Amino acid sequence: MRAMGPSALPREIEGPSFTDSNMNEIKDSLKAIEDNYKLFLQQQFTFIGALQHTRENAHDLIRPVASISQVQSYMDHHCNNLTDRRILTMFLNICNDLSNLCNKLETIHPGNNKTNEILERCKLLLNHSNDMSTIRAKYPHDVVNHLSCNEARNHFGGVVSLIPVVLDGVKEWLSNTEKLPRRTCNVSARRAVCEKMASQDAAARAAITPKTPSVQPEAQTSVINKDCVQVQGDKHIRKKHLSDRENHCGKHKSPWKPPGRHAF
Repeated sequence: MRAMGPSALPREIEGPSFTDSNMNEIKDSLKAIEDNYKLFLQQQFTFIGALQHTRENAHDLIRPVASISQVQSYMDHHCNNLTDRRILTMFLNICNDLSNLCNKLETIHPGNNKTNEILERCKLLLNHSNDMSTIRAKYPHDVVNHLSCNEARNHFGGVVSLIPVVLDGVKEWLSNTEKLPRRTCNVSARRAVCEKMASQDAAARAAITPKTPSVQPEAQTSVINKDCVQVQGDKHIRKKHLSDRENHCGKHKSPWKPPGRHAF
């Protein structure tokens, strides 16, 4: 039976794999989000206006827009027109799509310390209660430059920076992940499968090896007795043969003499 090498091991013992198909799927999802963001970016002034209107309705003009849940609350409870609702919904949908993409990235590849750190940072930024008021998108992004100094510093600098910063993080994750091995192997599982295959191989060889027929104790006794009789018979025949040979070759009987008379 031909032994199976490591390459013949079943695929299910392999760990999570990041294949070309996974990569293409992630890139397609990322491109769709980027396309939506480009449409959103063209309406940044509409977005800032919607935030300003809802903040006024909420009597919340002092504190900055600091979390996704705050934007959600503005839309749910303080939005009075369809234009403001549409642009706020667009912002929230893009954030939700990015969050789903990050969760997917976490499940398809184990990554390393660097990629895991990038992913955790993106997930933290997309947490609905996370304070995003201090983050700022840097070059080549110019979303902050489109705000006034007061708006950028005290009100909307963080909320307009959130999506571009997370997009940059996802791209960085992809760039680092592409440099990692595509497959990781579960060594303990591979060892267990190898041992199982070895035992199966040994059992298969034992099954095809001809077995020596067993001899019952009674048959063994009969064979022994038969051998003893044969040996004794051989000895008797050999003794008789030697006696006949002596009589024939050397020992001749002297002529018969009458009793009491001897010739000299």
